[in-house]
Amino acid sequence: MAKVLVLDVDGTLVDTNYHHALAWFRAFRTYGVTVPVWRIHRAIGMGGDQLVPEVAGQEVEDSCGDDVRAKWKELVDGMLPEVCALDGAHELLRAANDAGYRVVLASSGKPDHVDHYLDLIDGRELAGDWTSSKDVEATKPEPDLLEVALEKVRGEQAVVIGDSVWDCVAANRIGLPSAGLLTGGFGAAELTDNGAARTFSDLHELRANLDDLPFGEPSGR
Repeated sequence: MAKVLVLDVDGTLVDTNYHHALAWFRAFRTYGVTVPVWRIHRAIGMGGDQLVPEVAGQEVEDSCGDDVRAKWKELVDGMLPEVCALDGAHELLRAANDAGYRVVLASSGKPDHVDHYLDLIDGRELAGDWTSSKDVEATKPEPDLLEVALEKVRGEQAVVIGDSVWDCVAANRIGLPSAGLLTGGFGAAELTDNGAARTFSDLHELRANLDDLPFGEPSGR
């Protein structure tokens, strides 16, 4: 029975969550909107289409949402040289392949960012495929990215692995189990309260427990 690991990227395989939070903060400020960084961090893991109205309200989305997203992209581009792979990312992908799992990366990141991250984790040969923001119109916590990922790399059962509550919520919406990592700054209780069946402190602990992950069949929305 083929099993699929559906892996988030930002905050899960690469250490970007706080870069994104700061870039969003600066992007909002460019247009005269101040959103506390802590509030932005609670929304990291959402796509930009969801994040702006979530943290700043529909009025800001309507007046300058696209401009804020464009500025965020510009700011994150400048931070890319500072981004590092999380310790154990490549080893996790290697171990998953060696154990016979199929791997797909379900990212809502911009295509050029995802390309950069694939190089950081040396993951092109180890991931069966990957997604980016261009693959869907609605990003996490909507489950569309997960559904696209499962179309790209098929299996009878799957588990979603991510670092944010939004990964867990998206998985739950299509009936998939999820496991949460603490690498993105969300607490274990937050992840389990939003559906994570298990949590792990880092990628090394996850790799050591690959055989104990909860797999299931997607049931649809």
